[in-house]
Amino acid sequence: MKRTVAMLLIAALLIPLAACGGGSVEENKLVVWHDKEDAVIEALTAYLTEAAPGIEAVFEKKTSLTDSLKLVGNDPSSAPDMFIFAHDKIGVFAEMGILADVNTLLNEGALDNWLPMTLEAASYKGTLYQLPLYFETLLFMYNKRYMQDDQVPATTKELLEYMEQNTGRGRYGFVEQHSTAYYSAAWIHGFGGSIISEDGTPFPEPEAVKDALRYHLKFVALMPGETEYSTVNTLFLEGKADATIGGPWMVPSAREAGIELGIAPMPTVDETGKALAPYSGVQGVQVLKYAAENKTEAVKTVLGALCSPQIGIDLALASGCAPANADCYDEPQVASDELVQAMRTTAEIAVPMPNIPEMDVMWTVMSNLLTDVNMSGRDVDESFDEALAEAENLIANMK
Repeated sequence: MKRTVAMLLIAALLIPLAACGGGSVEENKLVVWHDKEDAVIEALTAYLTEAAPGIEAVFEKKTSLTDSLKLVGNDPSSAPDMFIFAHDKIGVFAEMGILADVNTLLNEGALDNWLPMTLEAASYKGTLYQLPLYFETLLFMYNKRYMQDDQVPATTKELLEYMEQNTGRGRYGFVEQHSTAYYSAAWIHGFGGSIISEDGTPFPEPEAVKDALRYHLKFVALMPGETEYSTVNTLFLEGKADATIGGPWMVPSAREAGIELGIAPMPTVDETGKALAPYSGVQGVQVLKYAAENKTEAVKTVLGALCSPQIGIDLALASGCAPANADCYDEPQVASDELVQAMRTTAEIAVPMPNIPEMDVMWTVMSNLLTDVNMSGRDVDESFDEALAEAENLIANMK
């Protein structure tokens, strides 16, 4: 009898503790992890304060968001409710089973005006796992002090001719990070190739990849051997390179350096008629399953608010982001932003970075291949065959 009474007392004490402890759900509070710059989060915070006043969105910055998410998984006591991140890790997180299908949390037709490229990037195996907010692409940039508008190359042949005429004595007509996979992908796409297919097959168009590597060597020969971002960036900012291919993150530094910056469409490859097509990176909101199931109304409210063109406009004006929602480009200030409009144009040809888990190994494989060909002078065919064998082995070991 005493034992029964004692157990009942313990149970009575535990009930209120459970109600206010780790097992409780604050349905109107959403923790959002991110790795974004202050201007982006400030714009989001200000917007959601007005657009979703009943929801407390708590933004927490993580320096290594991928590792943090892999560590906590779907544990509600440690994981966020949402996170804002690039699309290229969607496959990794989807295979972990932690992501919710975003389409089930949106009103029908909510994404009808989204740029198709951004929705492609946000999907994995036919399921939409991200609400795209904005995107980034590489752009052809030039210093108008040295390269006149009528000298901007429309084709790669014109670019090569310009480089030949304007390279020497410590100056370069054009520089890029020629031996990094992210930048070299544009040349491979320009020849109709790809680094990996949707089903995880490495180099599915081998001849196109090899043709691109051989062709690119003519340009590499007229660039510095060192291709780290800091080197390329410094050459351009110090006026020692007339043009470059770079991302929007270069623009603030270029303007601070007093460069009269020009932005132009990517050149077309003469041999194929295809433009150099860079990778695109789509930034957006991904929702964890636990939050979708236990904070459904709050999640729907926030996602619904983020479907308004206004947040895309706010982000474009605050940080030069190119909105995923096509309606945003009708706003006069956005329409007059040269950088944002250039990325909007490039979105028509840009290739979303592969978001499948197998791409993780291809960054290293491709980097090694480029180093062999561009910097060590090894034979293209031999180097490619070794890279393909390495990729197939690494991918097989993932399964």
